[in-house]
Amino acid sequence: MSVEFVSRPDFTRADAGIVKASTWDVGTPERQRLAVEAIRDAWAAREWPRPGPLSYTVHAGEDGRTLFHYSQWPDEESYRAFVRAGRDTRNAEIDAAVPGIERIAPHTYELYRSASLGGPDGREPGCVVIVDVEFEGADKARQRDWVDGVFEALGTDPAPAPGGIGGHFHVSTDGTRVLNYAEWVSAQAHIDALAAPGNGVGSRTPQWERVQDYPGVTGGGVHRYTPALSLRPGVHKR
Repeated sequence: MSVEFVSRPDFTRADAGIVKASTWDVGTPERQRLAVEAIRDAWAAREWPRPGPLSYTVHAGEDGRTLFHYSQWPDEESYRAFVRAGRDTRNAEIDAAVPGIERIAPHTYELYRSASLGGPDGREPGCVVIVDVEFEGADKARQRDWVDGVFEALGTDPAPAPGGIGGHFHVSTDGTRVLNYAEWVSAQAHIDALAAPGNGVGSRTPQWERVQDYPGVTGGGVHRYTPALSLRPGVHKR
């Protein structure tokens, strides 16, 4: 099965049981560029692996040193089978092109809820903002309650940020984290939203205050990325 280059992952696909999200630290903007090229070459030179991911996406960090990796999988076993059989040859080729990559082990998530933030249909994101939220201890009900609170805050916000395209909220399978894969028209739109009145990208409302002061949140972060590469298995034509 061939490799198809696409603009972004398909968050609506029903066969994606889990998501793996991780970060590589490559050190410099030049090594970022070379690593993306090496990833593209390593995957394009081979048939799509079986077992393998349903999609594989890479974004370049605004910090000039990191790459964010987002891949969709049918289940945990398909991921483990790929690690056993198909990952090392690709990583070896990438490492030959860009030695010394620091790979941070992935977290495993399930997509819980997605939101469209309005605007014209078909807009492509110029920026992806990854919002990580860490909780004290494992509690799957708490993860979902926090996300539901964000949706309530979005739905009642009197002046939502104009540059948002959508948010895709994932809950970790171990019950300790939430990841929001937020799509924006540009990095500047997200910067402008943060600069507006309010704490974060939301207005000053009780609903947003509940999200921001939610009990049990122990950490997290907000990082901006530029879309770099998104792949999926190609469709055979007969």
